[in-house]
Amino acid sequence: MFTIAERLAGSIINTRWAHLPHEAIQWAKMGITDTIAVTLAGAGERCTRIALSTPGVAELQGPALVFGHGRRTSVLDAVLINGIASHALDYDDVNNHIGGHPSIPLVPAIFALGDMFDISGRDALLAYIIGFETETRIGRGVNHFHYERGWHPTATLGIFGTVAVSGMLLGLDQKQLANALALATSLASGVKANFGTMTKPLHVGNSLRNGVTAVFLAKEGFTANTGAFEHHQGFFDVFNGTGNHDIEKGLAEWGNPWNVVATGPNLKQFPCCGSTHGAINAALVLREAHDIPTEDILGITVLTAPRRLPHTDNPDPKTGLEAKFSIQYVVARALTDGVINLSHFEGAAYQDDAPHRLIQKIKTGVHPDMEDPKYDGYDAEVIISMSDGRHLSHRSTRDVLRGPNWPMTEAEMFKKFSDCSARILPKRNVKKLFDLLSELEDLESCLPGKAKDSIKIQLKIKPNGAPFAIRLDTEDTAVNACVRAKVFRWRFPRFSG
Repeated sequence: MFTIAERLAGSIINTRWAHLPHEAIQWAKMGITDTIAVTLAGAGERCTRIALSTPGVAELQGPALVFGHGRRTSVLDAVLINGIASHALDYDDVNNHIGGHPSIPLVPAIFALGDMFDISGRDALLAYIIGFETETRIGRGVNHFHYERGWHPTATLGIFGTVAVSGMLLGLDQKQLANALALATSLASGVKANFGTMTKPLHVGNSLRNGVTAVFLAKEGFTANTGAFEHHQGFFDVFNGTGNHDIEKGLAEWGNPWNVVATGPNLKQFPCCGSTHGAINAALVLREAHDIPTEDILGITVLTAPRRLPHTDNPDPKTGLEAKFSIQYVVARALTDGVINLSHFEGAAYQDDAPHRLIQKIKTGVHPDMEDPKYDGYDAEVIISMSDGRHLSHRSTRDVLRGPNWPMTEAEMFKKFSDCSARILPKRNVKKLFDLLSELEDLESCLPGKAKDSIKIQLKIKPNGAPFAIRLDTEDTAVNACVRAKVFRWRFPRFSG
């Protein structure tokens, strides 16, 4: 009888490109593109810079790019730093099955390993879909109890997505991959008490580094107990408690449907905690529909689901990071500015007078229609009492995040991509990178006269005669923030063939 790790490993290694519907490929591209954007935007954040300056981190040269810093280092150090950068702004996508952020445990590993071992765009997409399926299926078996217990699932469950991605790209067999998954149960960590601090993105960087380490070790014969998930002192009982998980619910019918399509990566419109987005949306609708002089507001009530409040009910944020987890601050900002953007969480912006005065008038609570502890929506209602006697209210829908039920248009995606990546890249290269990622599955062709295990991508853009397929320049250094800047060869055709 197979263990959970062995069953997962079997599903991972037996998934082929031919199994994937067009919709899964499209959503994978959207998830990858969005994650590249927010990682570039987070590359210059203080938490990323502190981690990068830590003695012993990324000091040695290696194959893997540190996004936005013109430096190449080891795969393990690159995924640590890029993982931190990807979550530094809390602008990355979310998914309720994992109970966190599904793409950031996957994308930094895909591109760092691509720098080391050479992969094609098609293989990157396949790896992403497999990793997404792995972490969200485990999530279905343990959430939402896992999240409510205080774990940060992006790290504690995302690590298994990292293992799936890395194991596939390194060509692990079922036994090796089962060992890597079991090993990762001992490396999973991250608690919600550190939300609103630099430690939250550190969870992601550490999880990525640990997940890739597990795969490197397992490939060389490092062992673990492949029953470590279901053991009475294993992952499920230790992290969730006996009886608080149902992994069979999660593992049933792998890829039917693919979770990347069914629940998808839900892209964020606003650079703050997703649990606040319903309230932001409601406030913006009210501001657009009514004349609301903020000085005439007597009081504001924000009602949402009980799952959305414990980590966002903060009327007095002390830092820009804390402001991302303050439903009071973001609602006040939406009403005063009519928009929520990255600048509202930078420097001392969270102390600006206009939103600060309005915060004092905001009360929060659980919406009477959302009192069920299992209610899973992101919707919220904002009620405003005006000095002229008006009572204005609007309730946002459950689908305030931009996933399969309300996908971003290409124009909306490019607007976010441009806003983020232009912080690091010159504008002339932003559209090139966006277009490159939108055609990721086509960036390969079989070399004539070569064996089928040699697949080539030759990107055509070579400015200044440089060897890079596309050069993505900061002001003072050249970096390649997307793909390995050379000809790519894929050596494991059983995955994408």
